[in-house]
Formats: sequence, C-alpha cells, structure tokens
Amino acid sequence: MAGVIAIRNLGLWFVNVFALALVSVASGNSEGNALYGLRRSLSGPDNVLQSWDPNLVNPCTWFHITCNQDNHVTRVELYKNNIQGPISSELGNLKNLISLDMYDNNISGTIPPSLGKLKSLVFLCV
Repeated sequence: MAGVIAIRNLGLWFVNVFALALVSVASGNSEGNALYGLRRSLSGPDNVLQSWDPNLVNPCTWFHITCNQDNHVTRVELYKNNIQGPISSELGNLKNLISLDMYDNNISGTIPPSLGKLKSLVFLCV
C-alpha cells in the first residue's frame, strides 16, 4: 500500500512540475512572439537580429535582450545597429519592459499607443 501511495505522490509531483513548466513556456512564447513581431517590422544588417529565433522558448538568450530573474524581458537595446522600420505595436505585450532603446537608427512611423500600457517602462529612446 505504501508503494502505491509513493507512486501516486510521485505522479502528482510530475503533474505539478509539468504545469509550472507550461506556465513558464507560455510566458516566454508571448514575449518571444512580441519581439519577433518587432524583428519582422525592421530591416537592416542580417546578423543584427539573427539570434531572435521564434522557435526558442525563451527570448532571454537573444542578443540585445535583457531579462529579470523570472525570465521576463525587461530591456530591448537596439541602439546604433543601422536598422530601419517602424516600432511594432506587439511590444505592448512586454509587460515587464523597463527600457526600449532604439537610438541612432532609422526608425519610422509613430510610437504605437500599445506602449502606453507598459506600466514599468521608464526609458524610451527612439
């Protein structure tokens, strides 16, 4: 009987770990999708955003991206990269974004209204 209880507890442990992993992956994917939306809207040297691969679960491994200890994107630093194009409205989905630095590029268009909902954003340089 004790063996059955131990196996059942082990099974519940795996279910809980799997559920936590799914929450983490879902968060990473939504932030990755938002950043990939920005990548699609910009053009420039091919190698600048080459590491922005939507197939990677966590965008925290991408160049020009900084994340907090919870693996949420907090900084996008694309200054002086010779890129051009508009800022994607999808960046409004980066709820933990503190800094968006796109200084000294050829950014066109207006700042998307969706950035106005980013309550943590304290630095915006375009």
